[in-house]
Amino acid sequence: MNVIKRRATNAINILDRFHIVNNLGKVVDKIRCQEVSWLRMNGHPAYLKKMRWILLKKPRNLKASERDKRDKLIMRSNLRSVRAYLFRLDFEHVWCYKIAAHAGAFLDQWCRRVMRSRIDPLKKYAKSIRKHRALLLNYFDAAKMFSSGIIEGLNNKARVGLRRAYGIRGKKVLELVLYHQLGALPEPPVTHRFAG
Repeated sequence: MNVIKRRATNAINILDRFHIVNNLGKVVDKIRCQEVSWLRMNGHPAYLKKMRWILLKKPRNLKASERDKRDKLIMRSNLRSVRAYLFRLDFEHVWCYKIAAHAGAFLDQWCRRVMRSRIDPLKKYAKSIRKHRALLLNYFDAAKMFSSGIIEGLNNKARVGLRRAYGIRGKKVLELVLYHQLGALPEPPVTHRFAG
């Protein structure tokens, strides 16, 4: 970021939605894992067993059976995981704002509520949001036009290509593998075809 400040003085540093949501999901999952261990050690029922993806998915992407499981969990228990999940759902409202000042007010209020929640991993996340607040609000100043989702997708494709080229040596060959993987170029015909 310091290099960007020096080299590209008119550039705006942006923390985009993808990374913010991804990190919040990791925090919720960490809380769930800690609570699963605590429940197991204290002999409580396994409320959170097979609930990972239910707590990480967006509500609109849940199947009917998953929605029922989630609703039963929310109604029956006052677990830290459930409270963290509800904070995660509430955080999604920040993306509805169009004006950075309004989004900033929402973030401040959300962070205050999280700091009173006594859920340590979530409090650490809220401190991080406060620390990088200006960079996050730049997302709204840029009219929500920037997203690193495409770049993340290309990075993932490159990783898959390099993994498939395991054992191949030489920069030139790896470069060709990446061209084919990222550009969806046709592969040259091969002499032998293997029946599969």
